[in-house]
Amino acid sequence: MQSFRSRLFIFLLSHRHWFRLQWQREKIDWDTSIEALRERVEKSSGMFGRLPSEIEIHPAPIDNPTAEFVKINDRNQDGLILYFHGGGYVMGSGRAHRSIVSKFVQGSRINALTFDYRLAPEHPFPAALDDATRVYRWLLGQGLDPYRIIFAGDSAGGGLCLAALLAIKEQNLPQPAAAVALSPWTDLACTGDSYRLIDPLVPEGSWQVYSHYYAGDQDKTHPLISPLYGDLAGLPPLFISAGQNENMLDDSTRFAEKAREAGVEVTLQVGEGMVHCYPALSPFFVEAKEAMAEICEFIRSHIDRPLPGVF
Repeated sequence: MQSFRSRLFIFLLSHRHWFRLQWQREKIDWDTSIEALRERVEKSSGMFGRLPSEIEIHPAPIDNPTAEFVKINDRNQDGLILYFHGGGYVMGSGRAHRSIVSKFVQGSRINALTFDYRLAPEHPFPAALDDATRVYRWLLGQGLDPYRIIFAGDSAGGGLCLAALLAIKEQNLPQPAAAVALSPWTDLACTGDSYRLIDPLVPEGSWQVYSHYYAGDQDKTHPLISPLYGDLAGLPPLFISAGQNENMLDDSTRFAEKAREAGVEVTLQVGEGMVHCYPALSPFFVEAKEAMAEICEFIRSHIDRPLPGVF
């Protein structure tokens, strides 16, 4: 049964436009300023909580794209989470996601690397994917064992995380140890029935506008744009999380089903009454806290043998 605290918290998030003295829910259309959305995301980056005192931010020695380590300061590194931030491919950054990524780091005791992939519409597909594979190649070039790397991402970043798995398979690169995707955007053609729902956290029209900006002139069902349409055989173990009450529900459940049919080990977590990327709301209510704990346990269980503290 859904907790009262989660119902209240989600209600307030769903009606956050009231706090801006706007009585109508926001809508996204072709006249929406992407720059204004980006500025709002950066300004509101602290809404998911401040960084814990044991978390440190360090720039990574890679210039293209810009990247940073989110590190826990009480241990040497014995693995790495490569984190793909969300934002519909048009907004977001590693900086804006620090508080979310720190929850993965603190819960798993594994450090993370975030990176600022190029954003649409200025940089449509394959810019973000190229940046993702470039960072992964850089990590491998630093001598990090791929079986010590976990991919993780949320929303569009979750979709990019899964698309990157397909891309590195095409490029004959080794797969990471596992991947975690919160409410991954796997179908930019937006064909799932859950797109007909009114998503409590996502403005109407968002996915249609953002998918056009990212895909550009490309077919939205291209597997590296929409990994739901790819050949999923050979992917590493996956943990996929989604809320019962969100647009990305079908993207998550359909991808999980197809991956299982391809022989991939899949853990699917669907939260009753929950919303988009709800584990990122930990520890504000019990369902999010428990979901994040399960995710962090999955990460720990798929990190192999200890490595020297290189990172």
